[in-house]
Amino acid sequence: MIDATTPILIQTPFGFDSTAAEVIDGVDLSGSRAIVTGGSSGIGVETARALAGAGAEVTLAVRDTDAGDRAAADITVATGNSAVRVGRLDLADRASVAAFVAEWTGPLDLLINNAGVILPDLERTPEGWEMTFATNHLGHFALALGLHDALAATGDARIVSLSSAGHRRSPVIFDDINFISRPYDPGLAYGQSKTANVLFAVEATRRWGRDGITANAVQPGPVVATNLNRHLDPDALAAVQASAPYAETFDESTVRYKTIEQGAATSVFVATSPQLDRIGGRYFEDCNQAPVIDPDAPNPTIFGVAAYALDPANANRLWELSLAALGFEQ
Repeated sequence: MIDATTPILIQTPFGFDSTAAEVIDGVDLSGSRAIVTGGSSGIGVETARALAGAGAEVTLAVRDTDAGDRAAADITVATGNSAVRVGRLDLADRASVAAFVAEWTGPLDLLINNAGVILPDLERTPEGWEMTFATNHLGHFALALGLHDALAATGDARIVSLSSAGHRRSPVIFDDINFISRPYDPGLAYGQSKTANVLFAVEATRRWGRDGITANAVQPGPVVATNLNRHLDPDALAAVQASAPYAETFDESTVRYKTIEQGAATSVFVATSPQLDRIGGRYFEDCNQAPVIDPDAPNPTIFGVAAYALDPANANRLWELSLAALGFEQ
């Protein structure tokens, strides 16, 4: 198995302008089963549409099942695939995750951990975990853990963990993940949760590779027009953008925004490309493996993956911490 320490970067014919439909062209997913969290809107629904169009049975795991039902109906009309289902899933609610897992039967080929939030103010779960971290990482961690046997049953399952360029805003602050002793900052909270998404892919591949399960992290952007920032007013969003690691070199007038179809391309490519068979623990952007960068270097760019997000020791530490947070035996 190839892992994140392999020096050769995976390069593909695809790039910034590629769409989900283009990268999956020619791929046959008949007989495959997929789950897409947050699959009722934005990148999630486009990812689900591409997978369904290739013949997969797709379950949209969503909080709002009415929105999920509408999305499923639209996908069926667009693709002719009637095997598009909806399941209720609130990633911040441990009981909801457990219920979703309990209702799942049979094997699972693809788990797309797509859903995510960024919150302007500090919120906590009933267990005391900061809400952004709990939703973006812990909820997906519990979901993957609960579905491990279903994934292992296929022999070659893939997990796609959606991260962001925002991961370079912060490593996981293990000594204060929940903002107990430091002021809450939405950019820092989002950043460490997105770093956690990459670390999950690294450690899941290491621990589960022998079961035929690989995981990779992807950045859909850098800038995609979705409703991720729906919780932020314009001033709060501006503050988050200004605190980004590349803010000083970020020129709004030169930014190329991706369409949602383009934003879903990297997720779909990593989930389905034969080029990634048995490959895990890596970070992709624009459908190519990203270079490792130093986020503290002068004149940072919006591209690349921070070394701390691929660090095996950090990945193992986060896994053990997550098990403890969820009350699982280590």
